[in-house]
Amino acid sequence: MASPPVRTSSRDTVDAMLAACAGGDPASFTPVYDALGPVAYGTSLGVLRDPDHAAEVTQEVMVEVWQTAARFDPARGSARTWVATLARRRAVDRVRSEQARRERDQRDTDLRVGEPGRDVVAEDVERRLEGSAVRRCIEGLTPTQREAVVVAYYGGFTYREVAERLDAALPTVKSRIRDGLNRLRDCLGVRRG
Repeated sequence: MASPPVRTSSRDTVDAMLAACAGGDPASFTPVYDALGPVAYGTSLGVLRDPDHAAEVTQEVMVEVWQTAARFDPARGSARTWVATLARRRAVDRVRSEQARRERDQRDTDLRVGEPGRDVVAEDVERRLEGSAVRRCIEGLTPTQREAVVVAYYGGFTYREVAERLDAALPTVKSRIRDGLNRLRDCLGVRRG
């Protein structure tokens, strides 16, 4: 009596393709992209609600999948779950980055337009003095703290984006920024809440 054929689930197939991709086989990435790209796009679109931004995030996620495929652990979940998690995190980072950009733009607009009853000249002088103090205190940071803080706050990047730009581990970047901000707070004489 012949044994029944062994069925390979779609999950096993995608996981195996991802494992081949982790081995550095470029030809294996096309089916991985075909199988997991829609997962990344759907997840991103659900968070972002903008097809163009979702497509950009999908591209970033799939590049990350190619570069970090060796980190995928099938014991912790399926490839689809892994990619959906990567996409969700990137999409949330994008939302935060866009929100910060809009808030900066709004503040800039408010400063340019001015409001009745405001002493714009006094505010401008105060802002310049504060800016001078901040620059002085930033110079007092260690080079790694200064670089992380400047990229994050003047560049408007998320922790993940700062880590990528500085080619440093995410926890390291978070520590540098936290320590740098603590030193800035102390230098500027800001009281703790």
